[in-house]
Amino acid sequence: MRPQDILLPAAAGLCCKPGGFHIDPVRPVERAVITHGHSDHARPGHGTVLATRETLDMMRLRYGDNFAGSTQAIAYGESIRTGDVTIKFHPAGHVLGSAQIAVSCKGTCIVASGDYKDAPDPTCAPFEVVRCDVFITEATFGLPVFRHGDAADEVKKLLASVALFPERAHLVGAYSLGKAQRVIALLRLAGYDAPIYLHGAMEAITSYYQSRGVALGDLRPARGMKKADLAGTITLAPPSATSDIWTRRFPDPVTAFASGWMRVRARARQRGIELPLVISDHADWDGLTATIEATGAREIWVTHGQEDALVHWCKTKGLAARPLDLVGYGDEDEGDTAPAEGFAS
Repeated sequence: MRPQDILLPAAAGLCCKPGGFHIDPVRPVERAVITHGHSDHARPGHGTVLATRETLDMMRLRYGDNFAGSTQAIAYGESIRTGDVTIKFHPAGHVLGSAQIAVSCKGTCIVASGDYKDAPDPTCAPFEVVRCDVFITEATFGLPVFRHGDAADEVKKLLASVALFPERAHLVGAYSLGKAQRVIALLRLAGYDAPIYLHGAMEAITSYYQSRGVALGDLRPARGMKKADLAGTITLAPPSATSDIWTRRFPDPVTAFASGWMRVRARARQRGIELPLVISDHADWDGLTATIEATGAREIWVTHGQEDALVHWCKTKGLAARPLDLVGYGDEDEGDTAPAEGFAS
C-alpha cells in the first residue's frame, strides 16, 4: 500500500483516511491521536482523543475536564486496531508522556515522531528507535549549526553564575511543560539541593511530574517571598515572565533562558538574556540525521522547522524525502502568557 494512501497532509493536520483519525490536528476533528501535551500539538475541542495517560492529564490540566468529548489512554508498546490500521505508541523522549505513533496498514509502517530528542532526560522515558518504511521527522533544529552539546554543562554554567553572584537572584526562563522540570532535575543531578522557586504558572504541571514519580527536590512558590530572601536563589518562570514587571520582586536578577535557540546569539541579545543556556528538548542536527539512519526508513517526510536542509541531506544519502509543509506547529509553550502574580513585600 502506498504511504500517501495511509497518511496525507490535510487542512486539519496529518490525516489517516483508512483509520478515520488525524495526528496532532490543528483544528477540532472527530478522532484525534495526540503525540504530546505541548499546546501546538495538543489542542482542545476534539470528539475523541487517543494519547498516553500523561498527555491526557496534561491536556486536562491546561484545558479543563471537558477538553474533548471522550478520551482513551494508551501505553507505550500497546497496539490499537481501527479498520485496516494498527496504531502503536513508542517513547519520543521529548517530555513526559510524549510518543511517536507507528501507523501500520497492509504491510507498510509509517512512524509519526511528533517532537523528539535522543539526548538523556531524567524526567521522561528515553527515545526509542522504531524501524519503519516511512519516518516523519520534525526539523526544528534542522541545520548543521545546531549542535546542542551536553545539557549538564549548561547547568554547570548556571551554578557557576549563582556562586559568582550570591547577592543576585537567577531567573531561568523555561517552557512550563518539560523544559522547566528537566532543568530542575539536572540541577539536582549536579548536586544543587537548595530550594528552587517557581512562578505560579509552573506549579500545577511541576506538581504533576512529581505525582508521576519524577524526583525534583524542594520546590517552593516564589510568590510571597521577601525580595532580600531571594538573593542567591534560582527561580523557574515562563519565558514571557522574565521580561515582565514580575521580575521587580527579585534582587538585581540575572536573566537566563533554557532553549536550543540560545545557540543563536542574536536571539539571546534580542530577548535581553544575560545567561543563555543551550538546553533543548528537540533533537539537534546530529540527532536528527542519526535517528533517520537508525530507523532504516527509505522515505522521509519532514515537517515544522528547517525542512529544506534536512530534505537535501536525506537526498544526498539516497533517501526519498519531501517536506510536508504542515502549518501550526513549532511554537510549543513560548506563546503561553504567564498569569500575573501579586508583588511580595
